Amino acid sequence: MKFLRELLVGYVPYSLTFEYPGDRRRFCYYASKRNIRFEIAKPSQAYDVVVLTQAADISFWSQYPRGRTKIVFDFIDSYLSVPTLSPKNLLRGVAKFATRQNQRLLLNYTRGLKEMCRRADATVCSTEEQRQAVLHFCPNTHVILDVHGTAVRECKSDYAVDDVFHFVWEGLPGNFRHLLEIREVLESLRRKCPFMIHAITDLQYGRYLHGQFAKRNTLNDARKLSPHIRLYAWHEHTFSAIVRSCDLALIPIPLQDPICAGKPENKLLLFWRIGMPVLASATAAYSRAMKRSGLAMACATREDWQAALEYYTSHEDARKQAGQRGKAFAEEEYSEESTLLLWDEVFRSLHGESNVEGAQMTSLHTWS
Repeated sequence: MKFLRELLVGYVPYSLTFEYPGDRRRFCYYASKRNIRFEIAKPSQAYDVVVLTQAADISFWSQYPRGRTKIVFDFIDSYLSVPTLSPKNLLRGVAKFATRQNQRLLLNYTRGLKEMCRRADATVCSTEEQRQAVLHFCPNTHVILDVHGTAVRECKSDYAVDDVFHFVWEGLPGNFRHLLEIREVLESLRRKCPFMIHAITDLQYGRYLHGQFAKRNTLNDARKLSPHIRLYAWHEHTFSAIVRSCDLALIPIPLQDPICAGKPENKLLLFWRIGMPVLASATAAYSRAMKRSGLAMACATREDWQAALEYYTSHEDARKQAGQRGKAFAEEEYSEESTLLLWDEVFRSLHGESNVEGAQMTSLHTWS
């Protein structure tokens, strides 16, 4: 580990406090566990390694000269799957230039991302589908999921329900709208099963550019969705206690949205680590994780959601089996140390010592 501690590392975070999930669950957590010192990257400073998030100025870093400084691009969203001429894609480069995230105007933001991947000495993504897309531009590409660290403090053991069924949802407030995907199904279920949805999120948020602009009150969004939602501020000290007190976790995803549908299984694994049974939309990542765990709880259609909700709200044994099987799977297949070893492999690869294909298939040996 001496090699890592001797590196001069710069980092471009999502937030200056490092509290954004993309900071605290990814490189920052790894750095804390491996005792890697880093600073917020300054363009004028020379570094051994610069780790970039998607909040970085890719118009600058994609043109950064090759040489001493190695660049790791933590590129975790499926932006390369978005049609180049989609309205959001066309506006993304303009918005990032207008807010000064990017020094230069990138009218074709997809092209800018591809150039960033070409310049990167290593790229980190979060699904195999993303990796296959990025490999065209960066052959040194790794799949690494989030580390949930201290967020899991309590686990579920009681799967009985009371007179009201309690669902739980977790996520960024901007994704609250995903519950609309199953609103009609939930309204139908309410005729048979009184329920409450417990939503764990930020109580205020910004709609654009990682929460910087168009500030909103999450409570107003919740009231528009349903009168049967209770809000809780996301905090790692209370998160798992709130989750374990509920009966079933929900992860609805708009499958027609390539960014949302391309997300990894991070949220599913977070619930599973607590022992929560989970119903999720049938994205590629969720379907794959469900299949590997031996669970059939990924819903592709309205009818799937209807049948699954009716079944799991009615059967305690099924909820218990799903929660315990998911927990065992997450702990066995996605341990914290195996994820840290994958980050080790990224840094090894910067010096030509990597076996990227092998790193995705098995746990790696420790540093010598």
